[in-house]
Amino acid sequence: MVGDGELEKVWVRGIRGAVTVSENSKSAICEATKELLLAIVRENEISPEDIISIIFSATPDLNAAFPAEAARQLGWLTVPLLCTTEIPVPGALEKCIRVLVHAYTSRKQEEVRHVYLREAVRLRPDLVSKDHSESG
Repeated sequence: MVGDGELEKVWVRGIRGAVTVSENSKSAICEATKELLLAIVRENEISPEDIISIIFSATPDLNAAFPAEAARQLGWLTVPLLCTTEIPVPGALEKCIRVLVHAYTSRKQEEVRHVYLREAVRLRPDLVSKDHSESG
């Protein structure tokens, strides 16, 4: 990451995000996950080449597809991906996909934009921008 002939500091940052789906179907899981990943890339001004790895988790009620499949559908073929299941805590948000994206960025920790879409805005209202609170 170079700007105006000077080298910028680059850090590894964790970018969090989550989205909910209306049903346990492959199409719903993949479409919502793609929406989330594209929003994270856009909001943080990174490219797939900046991504080190992504950890996906899904609530136990989502088993029709691996959320990581959505990244592959976007053409992110060399990014290491891992899927896991969320702990089934009573009363937790249902039909929710979470991500932790590890990426290189010149942004300071407080400048990283975490993305929560749809009903997932309830998870971290302190991290949600107004732009995202009305999504989906």
